[in-house]
Amino acid sequence: MSYQVRSIRSDEWPAARRLRLASLQDPVAHLAFLETYEQARARPDSFWQERAAGAAEGATGAQQIIAEDPDGEWVGTLTVLIEEAGSTDWAGFPVERKQGHVVGVFVKADCRGIGLTEVLFSAGLDWAWAQGVERVRLIVHEENTRAQTFYRKAGFVPSGVTVPLSAAAGEKELEFVLEAEAEAG
Repeated sequence: MSYQVRSIRSDEWPAARRLRLASLQDPVAHLAFLETYEQARARPDSFWQERAAGAAEGATGAQQIIAEDPDGEWVGTLTVLIEEAGSTDWAGFPVERKQGHVVGVFVKADCRGIGLTEVLFSAGLDWAWAQGVERVRLIVHEENTRAQTFYRKAGFVPSGVTVPLSAAAGEKELEFVLEAEAEAG
């Protein structure tokens, strides 16, 4: 079976919405995402339209990459956000250099273990490097060991930066990074 991995188009917002809602029903969604299924489901169509347009093919500030099965069903996704030096990230930390930030990583359970996540990451990283980033990072819950294992295999390493979760007292997320020179080497 062959899968197509590509950037979304802005008019594909209904499919992006469906896949996001599916991701939020995953058993580890509470560790992987900062919103709930109920919160996402309540968002108006205009939210999904704007979100898709901002991360669609041709956008420069973000890119949502999807894996599509031969029947046209979206079975995996990740998004890369560009964070500019001198700005502040979503957690309030200063961004010291231009970087990519991988978010929203999800592959449907029945498609895991066949290499789709690796191909999604490869496409997302290629896009980020083409934007001139110096590094790519992601944030992962301290208890999400499945994701941490994959990220390490993909070349990401813990940076030592931790982000406390305001919604869950005492819990934290860990920053993993991949430096441009590590990717080139």
